[in-house]
Amino acid sequence: MAMHALHKIMAAKSGQTAVAPGDIVTCAVDVAGINDIYLMVVHAFRAMGGKRVMRPERVAIFMDHNAPSPSVQGAENQKAFREFAARYGIGHVFEINEGICHQLLPEAGLVKPGDIVVITDSHTTTHGAFGAFGTGVGSTDMAVILLEGSLWLRAPEIVNVKLAGKLRPGVMAKDAALFILGKLGTDFANYKAIEFSGAIVRALPAEERMVLCNMAVEMGAKTTYIAPDDTTIAYLRQYSDKPFAIPATDADFVYEKIYEFDLSGLEPQVALPASVDNVKPVKEALGTPIDQVFIGSCTGGKFTDIEAAAKYLRGKKVARGTRLVVTMASKATLGKAIAAGHYQTLLAAGAAITVPGCAACYGGHSGLLGAGERCATTSNRNFPGRMGDESSALYLVSPLTAAATAVAGKLTHPDYE
Repeated sequence: MAMHALHKIMAAKSGQTAVAPGDIVTCAVDVAGINDIYLMVVHAFRAMGGKRVMRPERVAIFMDHNAPSPSVQGAENQKAFREFAARYGIGHVFEINEGICHQLLPEAGLVKPGDIVVITDSHTTTHGAFGAFGTGVGSTDMAVILLEGSLWLRAPEIVNVKLAGKLRPGVMAKDAALFILGKLGTDFANYKAIEFSGAIVRALPAEERMVLCNMAVEMGAKTTYIAPDDTTIAYLRQYSDKPFAIPATDADFVYEKIYEFDLSGLEPQVALPASVDNVKPVKEALGTPIDQVFIGSCTGGKFTDIEAAAKYLRGKKVARGTRLVVTMASKATLGKAIAAGHYQTLLAAGAAITVPGCAACYGGHSGLLGAGERCATTSNRNFPGRMGDESSALYLVSPLTAAATAVAGKLTHPDYE
């Protein structure tokens, strides 16, 4: 039976010789991650009679959403997680200054091709960029993983999204992801896996590939996959020399569906309020007044994102009446940004730079919006109330579009100034 690489991963982790779409198998989990806002995991673990964590070396706890905690309740949650980790021998505890889970896993050498990565965060699809099976789960499922070291999964159907051509200068992976959402919608891949392939994907650096895989959950995807290549290996080898094998998709594997797009002429895109598939070219929304620009999140706070924004902002100033908030994805990203001079450029332009973490993206703190305010953001969702008052409006854009918008004080892009 011809198998996709993702099905081979599931077969290897479940002790099966073959896995086909629709099969339900119990898979060993290589990385189980818990975010600091999900203390329900601990409650569920105790309710199930948990006495020990099956594989504590494979568990990671991230103090990333409330970093540092903006409330007493958040602080109590983090305190409880620290105590839980100490009691059950969990060594991978990422503290309030270290960043977002999806950026931290590769930087800590904890994710590699062929792994099954499960986190209490829907954007765990990000790790398909490294050839891993990454998916998000709820608190009860995560408690089961703590108890058993494994979880049942249904093998997904696979759709292939092929991106041909070459991106124009000023166009980023975020623009490509928004374009796909605008064309195919938010449910074309419900409980399916999306493989991203084609010349554009191969040309993208690893952190830009992460954007495609991250945004795939907004398309309904259960998981994602980009076949590992030299770009993948070089990125991961910065952080770990652990050996790994790369499962390959059989040449005669048949995808459920193939979508092909030539993006050579793609223009910068924006998702208008209040749905991620309400997508238009930026030029169709030029001049929309913007109160705040947010550059950050697991979608838009990586070094490639910060670098793109800083290069545009060099020698420029944020428009009067508009504020720019920058939250980098990890402490390592922050260090690289300082070494490259990007941090200093952002400060000089007028940016407010916060502690690495999730921050405003999920509506927790460090840049929330007031009633009726508009924000151009590099994050991944623009639902009402996502980043503050329910009457505020979010415009999803790339880091380059965000930087240009901050300078103009209205929605724009470098190509359209």
